[in-house]
Amino acid sequence: MIYGGLFEPELKQERILYLEKQMSNADFWNDRINSEKVINEINYLKKQLKDVNSLREDVLNCIETLELLKADNDLDMQSLLEEQISIVGDKLSNLEVALLLNGKYDSYDALIEIHSGAGGTEACDWANMLKRMYLRWCDNKKYKYEIIDEQLGEEVGIKSSTLLVHGLNSYGYLKNEKGVHRLIRLSPFDSNSRRHTSFASVDVTPLFDNQDIDIEINEADIRIDVYRSSGCGGQGVNTTDSAVRITHLPTKIVVTCQNERSQIQNKEKAMEILKNKLYQMELEKQQNDLKEFKGELQDINFGSQIRSYVMHPYSMVKDHRTNVETSNVSKVLDGDIDMFINSNLKRRS
Repeated sequence: MIYGGLFEPELKQERILYLEKQMSNADFWNDRINSEKVINEINYLKKQLKDVNSLREDVLNCIETLELLKADNDLDMQSLLEEQISIVGDKLSNLEVALLLNGKYDSYDALIEIHSGAGGTEACDWANMLKRMYLRWCDNKKYKYEIIDEQLGEEVGIKSSTLLVHGLNSYGYLKNEKGVHRLIRLSPFDSNSRRHTSFASVDVTPLFDNQDIDIEINEADIRIDVYRSSGCGGQGVNTTDSAVRITHLPTKIVVTCQNERSQIQNKEKAMEILKNKLYQMELEKQQNDLKEFKGELQDINFGSQIRSYVMHPYSMVKDHRTNVETSNVSKVLDGDIDMFINSNLKRRS
């Protein structure tokens, strides 16, 4: 029987009842962020139970059809069974991916940083294309997002962009995008239409809960600069020195925020991100110490791209970690990246 085992429907139902009990508390709606997380988790667990039930029914139907075929080898019925088996296989694959999102921080929101690399104007345009790809992916997943900082390119595109993605398992999915992305195409900025190679790096970290982070920042260890916001904002955003840049002197970490309407709000958001980065750094240090002990330390840097997007002389997107590839480049750049995310989740498992 398919119902049970790794899918653990009983445990999921218990978790739903526990979360629904939380919702009945009088002060539940006072914390908007936490209430949204609880509701998203309930909806996610209910969807998983619904998917498992649907898959179970499909398998039982396939078994019944197979029994009928044993008695009467009808070609039309055989064709129908093959089609049903293919559908069941796709559903099972999707459930398998959902089960792989079991890391400690996989359920958390995600902080994405996109930086243009080698290639000048080309790289800035490529970084902007990647940003659009991830925003489209968020729209498809119905994830909410906010652009908290963005540095525009001198001519086109962006030098960097920092996004907050809110949604259950957003980090679990997007952690698979961390690394260097390479674009090969005929340059729209080259009058001679020569082929150019551009790079952009994507860094993804979980947005930790405040209760996870126990870090005190010494005021003497930071430098705070204020400047005029450069992005597109609401009325008044770009007319005052409301943007904030915080530099953590001991680690040289720099965080900026300019999407809020006031300097105070931008400073609070930037400090939150700085604490998040320092906490992530401490976690990575512990993990790297363990990897060095095991002899498995690996770094992500330029020259070790995780994925190539080729638009000339042929069309192909290839993930170099899993060798999964597709010729439909435009579909990928429109946010259809689940094939790469899912295959890498299976590889990591």
